Amino acid sequence: MPHQNGLMGLTHQGWRYAEGVRTLPEMLSPLGYHTTLIGLQHEDFDARVLGFDEVLGLGFIPRALEVARLVQRWYAHNQNGSPYFATIGMWEVHRPWPPEDYRPADPASVDVPPYLPDNGHTRADIAGFYGAIRQMDEAFELILSAIDASPDASNTIVIFTTDHGAAFPRAKSTLYDSGVKVTLLIRPPLQWGVPPARVKTLASHLDIAPTLVELAGGSVREELAGRSLAPLLLGATRDLNETRELFFEKTYHDRYDPMRAIRTNDAKYIRNYVNGPLLPLPADLENSETRAGMGNGHLGPRPREELYLLGDDPWELSNLAQSEHHAELKAGLSEDLDRFMEESSDPLLEGDVDEPPEPYRR
Repeated sequence: MPHQNGLMGLTHQGWRYAEGVRTLPEMLSPLGYHTTLIGLQHEDFDARVLGFDEVLGLGFIPRALEVARLVQRWYAHNQNGSPYFATIGMWEVHRPWPPEDYRPADPASVDVPPYLPDNGHTRADIAGFYGAIRQMDEAFELILSAIDASPDASNTIVIFTTDHGAAFPRAKSTLYDSGVKVTLLIRPPLQWGVPPARVKTLASHLDIAPTLVELAGGSVREELAGRSLAPLLLGATRDLNETRELFFEKTYHDRYDPMRAIRTNDAKYIRNYVNGPLLPLPADLENSETRAGMGNGHLGPRPREELYLLGDDPWELSNLAQSEHHAELKAGLSEDLDRFMEESSDPLLEGDVDEPPEPYRR
């Protein structure tokens, strides 16, 4: 979790991994894997300290097609069938998505989620977002083609994921599902012969490291908070209906805004630790076209606690934290959240979390 690994805020605002934290390439290198970073990373100002054997593309915002071409060149000159781990990062679909870079979709054809106002501002903004997605898809197709043309393609696992929800108000930088529910597509090695499927059990980004360490032949270390998804990738059906608790947190983004949450299959409980607006917007969202058309209703005071029943209210629009009928559910989730924070030594339990020290040269 961020409060354990040290990245409780943006790297370009001084946040760094805590001493002793091992990154995924540092876990895989001793297992015989050559590790490479191609394109974007958002873990340190200097990608060369993250433990990769090679780093290609130190730019902060490498665009998708640029990264895809770099991937193609890397595969053409560096593949000999030996084990490798490649992290490939693209800026898309972060803002901005100007029309001169991304051909927007027809605003009339886009889907507007219920938590945003359905007007011309929002539709134009989402249309640009669709254009960025389209270009990312084109780049990903080129990357997949390079992978599939490599010597050991049938024994390669491919994971596609995103770092947070869409860059729109009430999504990115929140703990609502629209902010923390992300794309996760995993293609198991083709030689496994696993048929395509959609797995609905809860999963977490925390699961990726133990999954890859296990598949690489290593032992999953106890300090890793996630669980291996290898059984699910191999077609196992047990635990598909298991009730799992996931914990979410935000401490800093572009400002101090501490909040913690617990999510089960059916419910979400969020605790806000400081007074503030109902929906604080990061700078990129404050300057967005959507913001221009949404009024100021989001500037009202936020509640201390939020409770949502996800089966009835998947968009988390009806806060039931003050409902007497749901008091027992809220109390149980609150206790589980407290226990997790205590067991994981969350510094928020001791009071406000200080800003990071000034960056220093390693």
